[in-house]
Amino acid sequence: MPGFRCQPGVGGRHRADTGRSVDLWPVDNAIEANGLGKRYGRRWALADCTLTVPAGQVVGLVGPNGAGKTTLLELAAGLLRPTTGTIRVRPRTGFVAQGAPAYAGLSVADHLRMGQALNARWDAGLARRQAAAAGLDLRQRAGRLSGGQRARLALTLAVAKRPELLILDEPVANLDPLARREFLDSVAAAVAASDEGTTVVFSSHLVADVERVCGYLIVLAGGEVRLAGPLSSLLAGRDGQRSLDDLVVFHLREVTR
Repeated sequence: MPGFRCQPGVGGRHRADTGRSVDLWPVDNAIEANGLGKRYGRRWALADCTLTVPAGQVVGLVGPNGAGKTTLLELAAGLLRPTTGTIRVRPRTGFVAQGAPAYAGLSVADHLRMGQALNARWDAGLARRQAAAAGLDLRQRAGRLSGGQRARLALTLAVAKRPELLILDEPVANLDPLARREFLDSVAAAVAASDEGTTVVFSSHLVADVERVCGYLIVLAGGEVRLAGPLSSLLAGRDGQRSLDDLVVFHLREVTR
């Protein structure tokens, strides 16, 4: 598929870690990866990956466990150094890790103050509005919040940085259906209210969640991008499949054949 190639690689072409992380400078797309790979010992979590993520979209990244989704997102966020290749992203990036980690002993207000202290572009007004919309008690300690409330707190901290690129790694994996829907609606609302032209990339196992809020889809499996494109185009030409879920499953099954 033009512009999207991720292939598993174990050959000698992979060089030692370059020491470089993510390149931050203006790019036309939200993420541009070229020959990207990450190795742990002898195992390649992601190898020879070349892809382009368009800017100004809500992008869903779907794939089974072990497909390399988290590795790809952490490379994009600058949390990992690539073993091979390069990755370029928009300069201002926000990241919400799996499980929406927070400091259990700190209150919601403490988290907001810490965010303001650590981020020069922090929007305190936006943070307060996001917290209020989520129904968060500023005095409540994070350790006493529900899973949905912690996810909304993590999203508030990320959005208040005014990022150009917002990366969410399995943000709704442990939430009940109502909390999941509220979180996804809050993501869509935050993007709609942004004047930064924010791009959102989030990974999920649930195609229905992707279909609800995303305008662009990437299916990653077996180290390869199996499907990618605007959701409207994919739904218009389903390769004989009845739904987006059927289309995704069809391409995932191709991996095992």
